[in-house]
Amino acid sequence: MKKILLLLIISVCICNCKSSKRAVTKKSNTTKRSISKTTNSATVSAKEVSNIISYAKTFEGTRYKYGGTTKKGMDCSGLVVTAFKKEDVLLPRTTTDLSKRGDWVDVKDVQEGDLLFFATKKNSRKINHVGIVTLRRPGFIEFIHSTTSRGVITSRLSERYWYTAYVQARRII
Repeated sequence: MKKILLLLIISVCICNCKSSKRAVTKKSNTTKRSISKTTNSATVSAKEVSNIISYAKTFEGTRYKYGGTTKKGMDCSGLVVTAFKKEDVLLPRTTTDLSKRGDWVDVKDVQEGDLLFFATKKNSRKINHVGIVTLRRPGFIEFIHSTTSRGVITSRLSERYWYTAYVQARRII
């Protein structure tokens, strides 16, 4: 019995051993930026904001997929995280976590690259949707986002649905 137990323990140890080979990875020269908890924002240039918006626009027409972050399918927070990641700005993955980052901005003061947050469920003010401001003129705000019905699209904040669902704007960069 002792021999069987000893053989069993040895076989388990052998099966659980992993390869000692190490993968060699090449370090890139780019620096990833995450949102600082003390300043609550990252420093990004106007060119980088333009790049974030341009990259987000490449996903227009992509169908909605919960949890998606690729051309095969994308949800609203996936679009935001993917677009910002292109410029090495790391953001939390969920809309709820995104809504707590950055600095609160009055809707009259939003700029391109700011995030707009919405509560789209009936009789609820709980944030469950996010978009990136793509165009800002006095009295006019356009944003890109991923909807369950139409996928990644550009909408205007002045549209009745979005205007009534609007909760807050935050400046991440």
